[in-house]
Amino acid sequence: MNTDQFLQLFEFLAVLLRAATLISETLVIGGIAFLAVVLRAPDEGALDLRQTSRRWVRASALALAITQAVSVASSVFVLMASAGLSFREAIGANFVFAASLMIAAALAIAVLCSGDRWHGAPALLLPAGLLLVGSVMTSHAVARLNHRVLLAALTGLHQGATSAWIGGLPFLVLVLVRARAAGQARETSQRFSRLALGCVTALVLAGLGLSVLYLGSWSSLYETAYGAMVGAKVLLLCFLLVLGASNFFAVRATPPHGAGAHTRVRRFCEAEIGIGLTVLLAAASLTSQPPAMDLTADRLSAAEIFARMAPQWPRFTAPSARELAATVHAAPPDSTPADAVRTPVLTHHQINLEWSECNHHWAGLAVFLMGLLALLARTQRFPLARNWPLLFIGMAAFLFFRADPETWPMGPRNFWQSWLDPEDLQHRFFVLLIVGFAVFEWRFQTGRVVSRVSTLVFPALCALAGAALLTHSHSLANVKEDLLAELSHLPIAVAGALAGWSRWLEIRLPAEDRAKSVLSWVWPVCFLLVGAILLNYREM
Repeated sequence: MNTDQFLQLFEFLAVLLRAATLISETLVIGGIAFLAVVLRAPDEGALDLRQTSRRWVRASALALAITQAVSVASSVFVLMASAGLSFREAIGANFVFAASLMIAAALAIAVLCSGDRWHGAPALLLPAGLLLVGSVMTSHAVARLNHRVLLAALTGLHQGATSAWIGGLPFLVLVLVRARAAGQARETSQRFSRLALGCVTALVLAGLGLSVLYLGSWSSLYETAYGAMVGAKVLLLCFLLVLGASNFFAVRATPPHGAGAHTRVRRFCEAEIGIGLTVLLAAASLTSQPPAMDLTADRLSAAEIFARMAPQWPRFTAPSARELAATVHAAPPDSTPADAVRTPVLTHHQINLEWSECNHHWAGLAVFLMGLLALLARTQRFPLARNWPLLFIGMAAFLFFRADPETWPMGPRNFWQSWLDPEDLQHRFFVLLIVGFAVFEWRFQTGRVVSRVSTLVFPALCALAGAALLTHSHSLANVKEDLLAELSHLPIAVAGALAGWSRWLEIRLPAEDRAKSVLSWVWPVCFLLVGAILLNYREM
């Protein structure tokens, strides 16, 4: 891979590395908060839980150190290649110092969590604080000229509260699985509920402050990509709060020595963790966007959004790949007037947009039909409707051949080159996920497999696809066109994540749980919504 190819991939890789950093950081801080607040009781029954939690914190800290090292190394390389700086000049950048601070803090936490160096959870608070400081140093807050201290404080509070809540959830699940007595599980759940309640209050207040300072107006929520991503993040947070509130009241309603609600709490915690990680992906994507306050030009108006989003009949026909390829290398003769030089480019652009719209509309039809057949299958009156996952196979084949007409097997770019383009790479990834949908869910729906693990593949991949779509990017030079595409993808991502985790809960909850029947209708409706959005997708 040459330098130009690496620079092309770097924007996409930077979001993934930022997401991996946020996830590792969240687990480290959440684990430390759990050890310091929730598992602080010195009873012998919690000794094994504390030791296991320390091992998880140590593993997360080592993962964070490695991720940061890879991230800073790639960023230094890009800075040297793009700006022509020497290595000594590049490592003097602020982000290198912040990353070094985070690596040092993570390694200190890993050492302090080792078996022979444990001095209690309070000893971890200092390196955890340094870890948070290093993370804030790489945020938008430090780069601001106005309100820098206030923004840094709000960012630290927001990240710390989010980490303590979301990062503590896996440790709560650990306790619910390994607790020796129902009373111990109930006590731990109640302590975590109090911690989570305080964290939610802090992150909501800090988030409101950051939104006011970064957005500046309500219209920024739809006029800028930053605002649209904030809106998606808030919507996911609302789903998290619903699950968290359900757990909060379930724990309060559990008798002192009862275990009836613990299974439900565990299952809802699993969904909370998944949606929480999706929120972290949204947060990672936010770091790649300039705050709405800084974007004074190229904003969308409500009229432009309505003009693009107004319902129209889908496009199910498009020019052939041969017609598209014929316009790529079209060049006007030397005598062509200057105004006519643009014609071949516009022709190619027009054909490319029609091709893309056609692909989205066929995919939307398939997803809409899947949602409709899934709803019919729920009624038990249409046995053949249970074969709805087979539509995934056709959609995967369609997207494999038509998603990228300039890439193998239909275009001039060969097979290996197709893996070096970020957009092509993401399309290939989504095709693999779709095949996974089809195989596992069809076998389950038709009774060919009864393994509980196999039944979870479909909801897990569905949730993963929704989360991955938050990092999906388009190589568009036009800021407005990029945002219009983003406004279509964000609701699909949110609906995909909701579909995956509602299906997950439907499978995991006990048969007697009343929420199970409600959730069985939620994910097909999400499919209908995704299909409808895709059927109305337009790029011109």
